[in-house]
Amino acid sequence: LNKPEWYLTQVLMWIGNHSKFLDDKIQPILEKAGSSVNAGLEFSRALVMLILEKLAADIPCLLYDDTLFCHLVDEVLLFERELYSVHGYLSSFPSCMHILSEESCFQRWLTVEKKFALQKMDSMLSSEAAWISQYKDITDVDEMKVPDCAETFMTLLLVITDRYKNLPTASRKLQFLGLQKELVDDFRIRLTQVMKEETRASLGFRYCAILNAVNYIATVLADWADNV
Repeated sequence: LNKPEWYLTQVLMWIGNHSKFLDDKIQPILEKAGSSVNAGLEFSRALVMLILEKLAADIPCLLYDDTLFCHLVDEVLLFERELYSVHGYLSSFPSCMHILSEESCFQRWLTVEKKFALQKMDSMLSSEAAWISQYKDITDVDEMKVPDCAETFMTLLLVITDRYKNLPTASRKLQFLGLQKELVDDFRIRLTQVMKEETRASLGFRYCAILNAVNYIATVLADWADNV
């Protein structure tokens, strides 16, 4: 259960190793017979169906172990990325995202994603470098004077988007968007709390860094507004 990468990698190897044989030997036979079937894609589809069976059997066994469940999701997402980008798998075919979209699994995924995002926010705001810009010494890069915590937070949101963007239904994607909205609001509250501690020094270093963080986040969210 703790090594889903073993069978996921094995399937990717089988697909890669057989592609030349299927293209050179099997595909011409299908074409000669007047079939529109793509041998390589059908081979991939059959192997993915085995993965779906395996996932359906495994997920109930690790649903309440955060570490194992997160590891499985991470490996499945890497597998899906390679399946589509390297092997040309079709989005109309069955995929692992359908298994991750099933109610019990999906709700668990959302819960765990939120838990780890909040932990990441705790660590980024308690870091010594939280209010310092990574690029403070490079003037042309650092026009907005973005503190490290704001940049890390927006990267966190971007990574979450990247993880859920291939979910098969809009309703599931919207649930993840709801989580992101919660995180933005949580971050806003945290910034407000820090700001209240700094009101006596409103021209101080940290107070200005908070304003820069808010400005940066608002600007990036406005840029993302066109992303359906």
